[in-house]
Amino acid sequence: MYFLTSFLFCGILCGIGQIILDTTKLTPGHITSIFVVIGAFLDTFSLYDNMIQIVGGGALLPVTSFGHSLIHGALLEAEKVGWIGIFMGMFDLTAAGISSAILFSFLFALLFRPKS
Repeated sequence: MYFLTSFLFCGILCGIGQIILDTTKLTPGHITSIFVVIGAFLDTFSLYDNMIQIVGGGALLPVTSFGHSLIHGALLEAEKVGWIGIFMGMFDLTAAGISSAILFSFLFALLFRPKS
């Protein structure tokens, strides 16, 4: 049953992304960012953890799990250390790779201009 629910969850998310891509003028980068923010929002209210228990590993594959990982690490560290833990937690455990990719992408976007 986990295989079916995982497949359906990922398929529905990909379908929603494709519908948004086909019907709006948003780019794939916009849609990816929206999904990361949705994953972060759902994890802020502990809804994403419930989704993982229901759907299984299928909830850990889409891009929404990136937002989940970022916020999850930040909230866990904030409980231990306080508000400064929010910044420390983003660079902890699995969120380290994701946070560094976001940070370096931002820095390179500031430093370089794409050729047209």
